[in-house]
Amino acid sequence: MRTMLKWMLRIVLTLALAALVVGFWKREEIQRLMAVNSLFSEEKIVHNFSHMDDAFLTVNLPRGDGPTWELPYGPGFDLPPGIDRWIEDRAVTSLLVMQDGEIRFEEYYLGTGPDDRRISWSVAKSYLSALFGVLMDEGVISSLDDTVIKYAPELKGSAYEAATIRNVLNMASGVTFDEDYLDYNSDINRMGRVVALGGELDDFAASLQDSFVAPGEAWQYVSIDTHVIGMVIRGATGQSVAELLTQKIIKPLGLERNGYYITDGAGVAFVLGGLNFTTRDFARFGQLILQNGARDGKQVVPADWISASTWPSAPTEPGKTGYGYQWWIPVGAHEGEFLARGVYGQYIYFDQPRGVLLVTTGADRQFRDPGVNEQNVEMFRKIAQSL
Repeated sequence: MRTMLKWMLRIVLTLALAALVVGFWKREEIQRLMAVNSLFSEEKIVHNFSHMDDAFLTVNLPRGDGPTWELPYGPGFDLPPGIDRWIEDRAVTSLLVMQDGEIRFEEYYLGTGPDDRRISWSVAKSYLSALFGVLMDEGVISSLDDTVIKYAPELKGSAYEAATIRNVLNMASGVTFDEDYLDYNSDINRMGRVVALGGELDDFAASLQDSFVAPGEAWQYVSIDTHVIGMVIRGATGQSVAELLTQKIIKPLGLERNGYYITDGAGVAFVLGGLNFTTRDFARFGQLILQNGARDGKQVVPADWISASTWPSAPTEPGKTGYGYQWWIPVGAHEGEFLARGVYGQYIYFDQPRGVLLVTTGADRQFRDPGVNEQNVEMFRKIAQSL
């Protein structure tokens, strides 16, 4: 009996030691997974959105050594009625309003400040669109009607095999993908866990096998489509998206602070939602787009690409919000009115005829409630019209 007890004790000690070794070896992954599981909790969401590098692997996006693009302050103005209630209801963390290149209003809320580098979520998609336009202009990618597998052959045999670049830019790949952020087992949340645990998003994209329609027939918001655009860029150039975005977009902007991308376990940028910048640095990108891609006499992003990509070319339903090449066009938009949009209240709103740019960041846990996006757009329009 004594011999058996000693034997069992050794087994227990061995298993305990093994558990400690595995826990130590995997502790960073475990910590990231725990952070992801509480990323959107009410008591942590505001802090987390300014400290995404605590929860995920990241890659730096250096601003370069050029001078900062100064954003002068213009005269103040009277904000429209109801904005204080809107800021509170939508858990806005920053609001910046610009007109004709001048800051007309800038404020930070819920304990955030101008030095916070906030997560952009899907606003990042519009940055990738701008980069894609630069590469198209350079002739690196020959046609939007090329199939994605021409540049990303690892997608052969997947649901993306027949899709063209235009299809994925338009979110019209036809690939079946559940974008429900509130469902733990949805594709978007499974993808988030892949990133948190150091998996590879290329493998995740290649694993998708099901389609609900043929490519180009219908619009459905599928965030992994944007990752496929990133795969096309990497395949066409042999460079990382982080390197290319830094070289062709970020350094010409004259940012105040370095930015960073969230990455997967292979160091591949989370291009569909992983950009982190300060509110003013988001505004610098926005001002570049508002000015049709030009800054100080230099054309950074081709003007014709901005025009094409912000046109509602995707096969969305009539009367619904329009979509271009990774840009949103609100219902009833006039020419030159469009926006970049991310979950939980991240926006860059453009009214080109008025010379108006708005940037908001937020931690709005009710962002999916019916009518919230429409209410936000209406508030943006009221602000633009009150200048």
